[in-house]
Amino acid sequence: MESSKQVDSRATKGQLLSRPTRPTTTALTGLHPLGLDGQRDGFVYVPETYRADQPAPLVLILHGAGGDAEGALKILYHLAIRFGTILLAVDSRQQTWDIIRGGYGPDIAFIDRALTQTFSHYAIAPNQVAIAGFSDGASYALSVGITNGDLFNHIIAFSPGFMAPASQSGKPRVFISHGKSDTVLPIERCSRRIVQQLKRAGYDLEYREFNGLHTVPTAIAQRAMEWFTESEPDKAFHL
Repeated sequence: MESSKQVDSRATKGQLLSRPTRPTTTALTGLHPLGLDGQRDGFVYVPETYRADQPAPLVLILHGAGGDAEGALKILYHLAIRFGTILLAVDSRQQTWDIIRGGYGPDIAFIDRALTQTFSHYAIAPNQVAIAGFSDGASYALSVGITNGDLFNHIIAFSPGFMAPASQSGKPRVFISHGKSDTVLPIERCSRRIVQQLKRAGYDLEYREFNGLHTVPTAIAQRAMEWFTESEPDKAFHL
C-alpha cells in the first residue's frame, strides 16, 4: 500500500495512476451516484447498450465554476446512447477546480478514486479515454489531460480560459470549441491563444469557433463525440 505522503505528492503534481483494466465486479447500466463523498460526489452514466465483453469509450466530464457533476453530465448525456459512451462526472472539492484556486491536489486525488472505481466496474477501451469540460472545467481538462496524456488520449475543451499542465506526457488529440461572442472568457485571449500554443507544440488539434456566447451548442457537442469515437475501440487491456 502506498503511504498518504506518496499519494499527496502525486496529486500535487497533477498525476493520475488509474488505468483501464479488466472489470473485477459486475455493475448496472443507467445513472448512478459514485458514493465516494456524502456532499461533493459525482455520477456515472452507462448506456443500456453496454456489454462487459465489449470495452466502451469513456468521457470524464468536468463542470464549470460554481457548477456540479449533474450539470456537466447534461452537456453530453443526450449523446451517450447514440455513441455508446460511458460518462463519468465528478464534483470539484470546492467551488471550482484546485489548480484554478492555487495548485493541484484534492481534485486530482478524488478524480483518481472515481476513475479507479469506474475502471473496476466497467470495461473501458484503453484507446478511447477522454477528459472533457466546459469553462473552468475545460481549462482543467486541458491541464490535467496534457499532464496525463498517457491515460487520456483525447481532450475535449468547450470554451476554455487557459491551460496550466504540471508536465507533459504523451500526445493526446485535442478538440476545442469557443463562441465568437463569449463575454465570460473572450475568445481572443482564451481559445485562440491556447490553440496557437498547442499547434506550436505539435498536438493533433480540431478547433471549432461558432456564432454564440459562453455555451456548448448541440451541434458542437455532437461533433466532439463524433471526433472522439472516430477510431475503433481497442478491446485489449495492456496490463
